[in-house]
Amino acid sequence: MMETKETPGKTKIAVSTPIQVGGNVITPEQLTVIASAAGPEAHIEITPFRQIYVEIAAQEKEKVTEQLQQAGLQVYPAGAVVKGLIVCQFCKGAEDAGLATAQAIHQAIAGAATPVPIKVAYAGCALGTSEPLLKDIGVVKMKDTFSIYVGGEPKGIKTAIAEPLAEGLKEEQVIPAIMKVIDFYKSNAKGKEKFAKFVRRMTLEKIREAAGVAVSPNA
Repeated sequence: MMETKETPGKTKIAVSTPIQVGGNVITPEQLTVIASAAGPEAHIEITPFRQIYVEIAAQEKEKVTEQLQQAGLQVYPAGAVVKGLIVCQFCKGAEDAGLATAQAIHQAIAGAATPVPIKVAYAGCALGTSEPLLKDIGVVKMKDTFSIYVGGEPKGIKTAIAEPLAEGLKEEQVIPAIMKVIDFYKSNAKGKEKFAKFVRRMTLEKIREAAGVAVSPNA
């Protein structure tokens, strides 16, 4: 999805529901709050990455944000940032599927400025219903450990499956590794270079070195 420019005098915010069992679940009340807070003139767009873009008058941003947050919704910047974490439905249960881990990842990365928008997905098991291997960065929980994949590209005629960056990670290793990858990208990307292209240019070996991880526990 292309990031559209904002209208003069307007600002765009990204609204999402919390990371929760059931995945991307929104209540009728929350939908009503979005419509009411944004007003009849707002431009509302459903995105493919678990967020709703709402374009509102710039002077209304603080008030609208507060109303949305009071309804249990989360508000982040739109545009060239790390998008809210795209998650599975946690069908194996909150503990087995790592709900707390996903929530922590989301809190750490969502809204961080990047050269181009970055999509990160989390799956609580190998079923991968959040399609982590088609995202820029994918995290998959494998029983008691985690695997990280990088470089997925779902669009265009040159689609690509993400490649394994690290396997067998402990929970406490996941967020630092992701943050190091994002920081490495921000420091070394050429202009508005897509993340998937960056991964292939820099090579997995260099990105692993920057993240301080290995492809497998025995690598």
